[in-house]
Amino acid sequence: MDLGIDGRTAVVTAAGGGLGAASVRALLNAGARVIASDISAEALEALRESVDPQAALTTMTCDLSDHDEVGRFGDRLVADETQVDILVNITGGPPPSAAMTATHRVWEEYFQAMVSPILHLAERFVPSMCDRKWGRIVTSTSSGVVQPIPNLAVSNGLRLSLLGWSKTLASEVAQHGVTSNIVIPGRIATPRIFALNEAKAKRDGTTADEVSAASITTIPAGRYGKPEEFGDLVAFLSSDRAAYITGTSVRVDGGLINSI
Repeated sequence: MDLGIDGRTAVVTAAGGGLGAASVRALLNAGARVIASDISAEALEALRESVDPQAALTTMTCDLSDHDEVGRFGDRLVADETQVDILVNITGGPPPSAAMTATHRVWEEYFQAMVSPILHLAERFVPSMCDRKWGRIVTSTSSGVVQPIPNLAVSNGLRLSLLGWSKTLASEVAQHGVTSNIVIPGRIATPRIFALNEAKAKRDGTTADEVSAASITTIPAGRYGKPEEFGDLVAFLSSDRAAYITGTSVRVDGGLINSI
């Protein structure tokens, strides 16, 4: 399927691995030019080596938890007269924590890393999308925004705030040909999921393999998702084909979430 984004420019954050890297590859395969940012220069180099050498990929390091660095990242693109058509917002997650043990300083620290940079980049790039009458904002969250995940209180709370923001933004920019949608990944086979499995195994006195096997039994599809399955959804929501899809949340979870 021609997604109609050949030559469009996409910015993808936290693109060095996992869901971000999968989104980069899917957008490149659809013909987009991609600017991939990540805190790790090494991860970005590995990403570059994993795609076609002729792919229209630019990599830039950026620490999303550093407000000033996020500003400089945006300033550089504006100074280069980069026309950002697609903004894919992906951030890392906080360590496991219960609601009663996460201090206010932890909430503040991870708001700065997980929510603030998304608002900052949208503030920078969405107005020009509206001026050009075309744009796509796709924001990744977690299944915890629908079905809170035990011992991930900070992630559940902060990612949920992005749903309210994205829905409100969608209603404000739809008349300008700009869409804003949320992607809700379930258990996708990424380093983040395996790290959480390790943490749970340590708490429970078991093994990561046992944790993984137990979690898979709760997924109707009977397996973890593939990163590329997430990336393909991001590419579709970034496309011309998805022009009438906005203000919504789309799950890619193999049926994990129990609610309708």
